Amino acid sequence: MRLLYTLTIFISAFLLFLIQPLVAKMILPTFGGAPAVWNASLVFFQGTLLLGYLYAHFSARWLGRNQPYLHVAVLAIAGVTLPFSTKTAAFTSLQDQIATSGSANPAGIVLLALAILVGLPFFAISAGAPTIQRWFARTDDPRAHDPYFLYAASNLGSMIALFAYPLYFESHFRLAEQAQIWTILYGILVAGMALCGLIALRARPTAEVANTSEPRPEPTRNGRVLWVILAAVPSALLMGTTNFITANIAPIPMLWIVPLALYLLTFILAFTNRPLLNSVILSRITPLVLVPLMIVVVMEDSQPMVAVIHLLGMFMATWMCHSRLYDLRPNADRLTEFYSYVSLGGVIGGAFVGLLAPSIFPNYWEYPIALAAAAALKLPYKPEQTFKRMDLVYGLAVLLVTAGTIKMAPWVMQHVNLNKAAIMWAIPAILVFVASDRPARFGLSFAAVFLTWLALAPNVVGRILTGERSFFGVNRVSTSPNLRFHKLIHGNTLHGQQDTQRPDVPLTYYYPTGPIGQVFKAFKPKANGAHVALVGLGVGSLAAYGEPGERMTYFEIDPLIERVARNPQYFTFLRDTKAKLDVVIGDARLSLARQPDGEFDFIVLDAFSSDAIPVHLLTQEAMAMYAKKLKPGGFIAYHISNRYLNLEPVVANNAAAMGWKAWSQVDGPSVEEADAGKTASSYMVVAKDEKSLSWILGRMTMWGASDPDKAVRPWTDDYSNVLGVFSLNN
Repeated sequence: MRLLYTLTIFISAFLLFLIQPLVAKMILPTFGGAPAVWNASLVFFQGTLLLGYLYAHFSARWLGRNQPYLHVAVLAIAGVTLPFSTKTAAFTSLQDQIATSGSANPAGIVLLALAILVGLPFFAISAGAPTIQRWFARTDDPRAHDPYFLYAASNLGSMIALFAYPLYFESHFRLAEQAQIWTILYGILVAGMALCGLIALRARPTAEVANTSEPRPEPTRNGRVLWVILAAVPSALLMGTTNFITANIAPIPMLWIVPLALYLLTFILAFTNRPLLNSVILSRITPLVLVPLMIVVVMEDSQPMVAVIHLLGMFMATWMCHSRLYDLRPNADRLTEFYSYVSLGGVIGGAFVGLLAPSIFPNYWEYPIALAAAAALKLPYKPEQTFKRMDLVYGLAVLLVTAGTIKMAPWVMQHVNLNKAAIMWAIPAILVFVASDRPARFGLSFAAVFLTWLALAPNVVGRILTGERSFFGVNRVSTSPNLRFHKLIHGNTLHGQQDTQRPDVPLTYYYPTGPIGQVFKAFKPKANGAHVALVGLGVGSLAAYGEPGERMTYFEIDPLIERVARNPQYFTFLRDTKAKLDVVIGDARLSLARQPDGEFDFIVLDAFSSDAIPVHLLTQEAMAMYAKKLKPGGFIAYHISNRYLNLEPVVANNAAAMGWKAWSQVDGPSVEEADAGKTASSYMVVAKDEKSLSWILGRMTMWGASDPDKAVRPWTDDYSNVLGVFSLNN
């Protein structure tokens, strides 16, 4: 019986995590990757999960032993909507609405689309974990009095699904096939739930949840608040760590899987009767990890190996919080209430990082905030060490000392042979660690160091001209140490720069001697009256190739990028271009689809960064749409420079599927060119045939034919495999 309940809760969690990336891929071609789309998806999945937990709680309270009848009926009704598909009449009508009229704010339509696709099944399985544990508590199993161990099995199912999707399902099956497999597993889940419900219904009344052998204190209002906080902080820390690492340290595709897997692992380790480490031990170990992590953060060390320290810090802090959460669990008759508050905390933490932080913080401030909060949640060495006024005084003292060491560092370095980082951070780190026995003092000291670091920005090289944040991350415009170059930097990735002494020369990947520079040079004789589409704005470097009488239209998803590129204090490519220039804000695939057919002489796609590949711009359907927008003899140029993905076979295979040809060039700078601002780049050119490009290929050098790669399965809206083209040798 215990095995049946364990397998059922495992399958429930497995399906819950499998459905989210599956559905996200389904709706991406229709709605694009605009912030409103992803925010609406976050609200839908987290909100529906909370509704499922609330339903589990209130249905158990109102129906008591009869709850299995209702829940199995809900599962069966939800199953009628399967398999989910974008081919239904209701979803097709939403697609038509987006295609014909677009939407300035598609959030409402996205919520409706997700509800149509997976609303009922997702809601039904969201209630699985608390419901199954509640039913198990009614049985005569020896562990029925404390069924929380089943939550570990639930999180194990979630973690396996997390890895199974990119490593197996995505690489082996089309979306339609994935939906069918999900439906089969859902049927198995319904059967398992029905059997579990039947066992619960037949359980003897003496096994009711109220008759536990290990009574626990009744939850209080403060206790419920602590449940929420102990769930919210790890949730915020998970997302904050993920955003910080992928933007500032290692922008590797799919890297977000690692912190999420560690997060789920902490639930598995914490929710057990025989924990590997209890909350007291974890509270003593965690400061040994958090203080070094604090130093790494304020030093702004961006070496890839440093990501391990960030992940270890998040893991230990989250494990500590979840272990405390398990210690505070109520009797089994309060189980569904407990999980409702835990779910609410998860929603609050996720909403803080995913929705609120990008709107109110100019940088990833939510990450140090979450770290400081986690530090304050450790258990004290002695129970009487509660918050006192001296804790606040100590925190203010740490702030003043940190500010002093930062300001004195340049002077000290002139008189003492010490490392700058050691001067600035050694004493504050010692003071923070000394405070680790008192949670409030420890958290306030953490916050003091982070606040001083953010206010004084001691690690800046050159000058920061501006720093702004949008949904897509933090973009900073800074100068080189000699003030000659203006650079747009996203995390640790350079997205464009301009030489103030030669402002008319496009730099980095767009240098005149590079692949795209050759394309524009060869195209120049035909430029008069031409119309060029440019996907991805950056600092507007390609506008430097504009000619009189030519029209250039940029398609950019981030409004912040346009504001930066149009500000002549930072960059002047857009202002000084000789062509007529337009910027269309929105998802490029949707925006281009609304352009007239036969409108463009050629299209440049420059939107494939290292960590966030807009897959829907690289599919066969997308390329076919681009082809419709070209004039006869037109072509497409793909900028495929990427640190981690080899995109050449994807583009070449898509071209071959359309009967088109592809050419590629990998280019690197000379020493002189590198000093002048040129960087290595890889481009591909795709056209209907070689004859249609004979006039331009003859003027370009170092381009070679790019043949299809049978080892790489063509990408479509129904199939893509990012890990299949992963390469560390790019």
